[in-house]
Amino acid sequence: MLTILISGGTGLVGRHLSVKLKEKGYRVAVLSRTSNKDIDIPAFAWDIEKNQIDREAIETADCIIHLAGAAIAEKRWTAKRKQLIIDSRVKSGQLIFDKVKENKNKLKVFISASAIGYYGAISTDKIFVETDPPANDFIGETCKLWERSADRFEGLGIRTVKIRTGIVLSKQGGALEKMVATVKMGIGSPLGSGKQYMPWIHIDDLCGIYIKALEDSQMKGVYNAVAPDHKTNMEYVKILARKLKKPLWLPNVPSIAIKIIFGSMSEIILKGSRVSSEKIKASGYKFLFPDLESALTDLVEKK
Repeated sequence: MLTILISGGTGLVGRHLSVKLKEKGYRVAVLSRTSNKDIDIPAFAWDIEKNQIDREAIETADCIIHLAGAAIAEKRWTAKRKQLIIDSRVKSGQLIFDKVKENKNKLKVFISASAIGYYGAISTDKIFVETDPPANDFIGETCKLWERSADRFEGLGIRTVKIRTGIVLSKQGGALEKMVATVKMGIGSPLGSGKQYMPWIHIDDLCGIYIKALEDSQMKGVYNAVAPDHKTNMEYVKILARKLKKPLWLPNVPSIAIKIIFGSMSEIILKGSRVSSEKIKASGYKFLFPDLESALTDLVEKK
C-alpha cells in the first residue's frame, strides 16, 4: 500500500482527493501548519518561511501531490498579494524539493498542480494546448514559475506530472458555490460581455485525473485538466439558472463595475479562452462529466 503525501491537503481539492485516495486503499497524509498524527489522515507540520518539514513526512512518502498555494481569486491583487501567490507555490515547491533531495527514500512520482492561467487572461478564438508558451501577464508568469519548480524533480529521476486546472466545480466551496448563491438571490448575471470562455472541470474528474497520474507510469509532463465542453460565461449562467429553476432578470454586470471592485484581478473574470482536453483524453482518461449539463445536474440539481 503506497503512502501519498499531499501539500494543500486541507483545501477544496485536497480534501476531496484525500477521500478518493483512501477509498482506493492508499495511505494518505497531509502537510499542515500544525502536526496531528493520531487521526485518520495524519497531518505533518511544515513551515515554508522557516524551511522546515517534519522529516517523517518525506521519509514515509511514496508519492507527493503538491496542491499548496494561496487562492488566486480570494483577494485583490496588491503587490503584496501577488508576491504571496507566487511564493506560496514556488517556495513551497522548492522546500519539498530540497527535503526530497536530502532524503534517501526515492519518490515514485511527484505531481504538481498548475492552472490554465498559464495561457494568460485573454479572449481569443485559439484553443490552447499544452505545448503553447506561457503568457506574459501576471498569472501566466506565476504558472510558469510554479511549473518550473516542479520540473526540478525530473532531475532527480522522479516521474513528474503537472496538472493545469480550470475552474473547479464542487458542491462545497469554490466558484460554483458563489454563483449558485447569486442566482438563488435573483442577482446572477453574465459578467462583462459574457462571451469569455470558462474552462471548467467537475471535482470528481479532477481527482480522477490526479489518481490516473499517480497510477499511470506513462503519464509525464503537463496535462490540461478541463472538461471537453467549451462554454462561455453567459452559457454557464443560463444553464445554472435553469438547473436552479431561477430566472435571470438582470442585465450583464458591466465590465467597469467588475474592474472597480476587483482591480487588476478583473482580467481573469472578464477574459477567457478555450483550452483543449485532447491530451488527457488521449492518455485514456474518460470524463465522468464531459458536459456542463451533466456536471450541474450532479452538483446543483440532485437532492
